[in-house]
Amino acid sequence: LSSRTSAAEKEMGGAEKQEKQYRAHQGFGDHHGGVTGAHIYFYADEAKCDQHMETFLRCIDASSGSSEDGFSAIKLTALARPQFLVRFSEVLVKWQRFFHQMAAEQGQAGQAVLDTKLEVEKLQEALANLGIAESQQWFTGENLSMSGTVDLLDWNSLFDNRAKLSRPLLIPNRMTGQLEPLLSRFSEEEELQMKRVLQRMDVLAKRAMEKGVRLMVDAEQSYFQPAISRVTVETQRRFNRSQPIIYNTYQCYLKEAYNNVTGDMELSRREGWHFGTKLVRGAYMEQERERAARMGYEDPINPTYEKTNEMYHRCLDYVLEEITRSQKASVMVASHNEDTVKFTLRRMMDLGIHPLDKKVCFGQLLGMCDQITFPLGQAGFPVYKYVPYGPVNEVLPYLSRRAQENRGFMQRANRERDLLWKEVKRRLLTGNLFS
Repeated sequence: LSSRTSAAEKEMGGAEKQEKQYRAHQGFGDHHGGVTGAHIYFYADEAKCDQHMETFLRCIDASSGSSEDGFSAIKLTALARPQFLVRFSEVLVKWQRFFHQMAAEQGQAGQAVLDTKLEVEKLQEALANLGIAESQQWFTGENLSMSGTVDLLDWNSLFDNRAKLSRPLLIPNRMTGQLEPLLSRFSEEEELQMKRVLQRMDVLAKRAMEKGVRLMVDAEQSYFQPAISRVTVETQRRFNRSQPIIYNTYQCYLKEAYNNVTGDMELSRREGWHFGTKLVRGAYMEQERERAARMGYEDPINPTYEKTNEMYHRCLDYVLEEITRSQKASVMVASHNEDTVKFTLRRMMDLGIHPLDKKVCFGQLLGMCDQITFPLGQAGFPVYKYVPYGPVNEVLPYLSRRAQENRGFMQRANRERDLLWKEVKRRLLTGNLFS
């Protein structure tokens, strides 16, 4: 546990100064709790991260050699020290929370994220009253729209200058009335870690572009995810200029999923790059809920499966409409849910999105839901089988986790068996056993 505590955390006065969600916890130190047999990369050193990168490069090469328009998936926790990602996530979340606190003071509480716009003069006055004098230099012409307001994307852009991340900064906690450190400073080693993870992503993205493979960055636990998404978006800004090479993954069981999708898509519109996304329901629900309950922070997961379905379809519909509007968005519908697939097909027909446009593709896990995969492929839709690879004792537990996530898996397996038997009988009766 002590090895997972960064030097900067110790400088800040220990774990009690951290947000609960981003503290290390003995019971969840290896991220296995509540996750059946998931393979986890334990951070050893930077050389091990480089080895993982080489593995991903070989996977990209294999994808290129097996199909056109292939995909390769990577995990960012294999490319960086996880505790650094946790700390960076906490910083990003605090920064955005401060924006929403100031919005509430300007009478904009509860508004949609992209509709929330702070008046700069009022914001500067409020910041000055809180003793943050340097804020006068934050809002220069390059950071402002002509309207004299700041929205969340403008606010986040203040972080784009790496020098600002190293500047000592206290922000007020409006709940306690006390100033808290947003970030004391990145240590020299943490600065190197940030550079290294961006460099590794750069190497992988360049290889993917050379090989005609699209790179999907997997989503992980919520205490990693803000940093993972931030690094992914930074890579998209560089490599998705003419086509979607880098795909970000959004977990629709998270309460913030729609805000995350709409915010990143709006950024892609403003900057002119292609928005690539994989939509999933999510893989860590039981662990996330248990951890939130034991550590005393708000459960980040939607309260019911139905709410997660609603979130998935809402996010998906938003992306599909953007495809119709600009042709600068692409989505992988990564789902074993037949209703979601049917919903997608209906909306594609309504919006005039043709399968040959290859803006919408589907994905299911190898060995699951072939009754969805094969009809989609035969109908001309781009459809992929997600292929886990590695030693059997690591891959089989991964598959068992996927079966656990998909509550109706056994019912679908029974249905698939019935469909296969029906097809065998049809072929026997018609004398076309092999077609």
